[in-house]
Amino acid sequence: MLPPLPSAGTRLSRRTFLAAAGGSLAAFSLAACSPAGAQPTITFHQSKPEAVPYFRDLTAKFTASQDRFSVLHDMATNLSASFVRSSPPDLGCLNYNLEMARFMERGALSDLADLPEAAAIRGDVLDLTNWYPTYPGRTSVIPYSVMAASVIYNRRIFEANGLSVPTTWDELIEVCERLKAVGITPVYGTFRDPWTIAQGLFDYTVGGMVDVRGFYQSMHEAGEKVGPDSEASFQKTLLEPVRRMVQLKKYVNPDAASRGYGDGNTAMAQGQAAMYFQGPWAFGEIEKAGTDVDLGTFPLPMTDNPADLKVRVNIDLSLWVPEVSNGQQGARAFIQYLMQPEIQDTYNAKFLGFGTVKDAPPVTDPRIVEMQKYYDEGRFYMGASQFIPNTIPAANYIQSIIGGADAEGTLRRMDADWARLAFRA
Repeated sequence: MLPPLPSAGTRLSRRTFLAAAGGSLAAFSLAACSPAGAQPTITFHQSKPEAVPYFRDLTAKFTASQDRFSVLHDMATNLSASFVRSSPPDLGCLNYNLEMARFMERGALSDLADLPEAAAIRGDVLDLTNWYPTYPGRTSVIPYSVMAASVIYNRRIFEANGLSVPTTWDELIEVCERLKAVGITPVYGTFRDPWTIAQGLFDYTVGGMVDVRGFYQSMHEAGEKVGPDSEASFQKTLLEPVRRMVQLKKYVNPDAASRGYGDGNTAMAQGQAAMYFQGPWAFGEIEKAGTDVDLGTFPLPMTDNPADLKVRVNIDLSLWVPEVSNGQQGARAFIQYLMQPEIQDTYNAKFLGFGTVKDAPPVTDPRIVEMQKYYDEGRFYMGASQFIPNTIPAANYIQSIIGGADAEGTLRRMDADWARLAFRA
């Protein structure tokens, strides 16, 4: 657990220091200590590897476009340590997840509700931030980009074998059986890397059958009482989707246990399988192979009702300003710069994200365009694996189930871990 963070409204002074970090300059700076006539320096933390050059260029353009603030791009800060030392970056733009939510819950992030850009966010997208514990009465983060993920499939393999995209569980099994019958690997598995199973097979199967948000709300309410007698438990609520997850294992490549993420990307580039349970971040790696492959996406059907189809989403990037930041004015100005349609929409188009504002344009990349209607209709869920504290090795547990461990017994162990952690808290 982190030590208590400074209370809301507190402003603490921060020492200035500069540190080189790869090709980026990481810095913390106190605006009040800037030399007379110098621009106050704003530290901008953005560490998504593939987007670093993009945002480094934006910081330079913003700094050159006005004479009020200078922005330094930071990709090396340890966020937990910086918040504990009361010296976090002035502005963050990164994935919003369970770890990041700790700071919002404790009031460490300032209220951005007065910015017009906050009012422009889609209600159902802003509500995704409320899936995690929040600080009452604040808009602590502004979602910048949503990443939608579902089954990646090879259109040419489907067409050559007369297959349609499945919309029910029975249709999915039929597709897998027909592919297997003609010697085509239905699904490429990368079970050597636990996170790929958790993000893919586990999240897609659970999200297709279970109300993920409602499930975790019940789990938090039960706390240390989670178990066979609680309203919700891993063992009771997730057993059926996990059993179906195991059922899909028979349709993967025989060497899945020894194959990792990189192998899966290469295999899909070479047309070695019809389907792949990965997010759109894999497209960039697949594209590097330089092969002529036609890929699309569709939500994994887990029931016999097509109306239940949903895609997995996460807030890929969110904007936030720490409460203790001495550069809030500059941070807010940079937020407004980043939220301009010509900048935000360009980012999402380049990195295969979905827009977060009410009038965001639809995606046009053919590889993800099939998910647009589900996003438009709010038919999405956040991955179940993303709500389990890191102190519970969920990905390893899920990997062990795929490896042959008893599903019911392993989920029972996850219940015990959850209850033990809740008791300690």
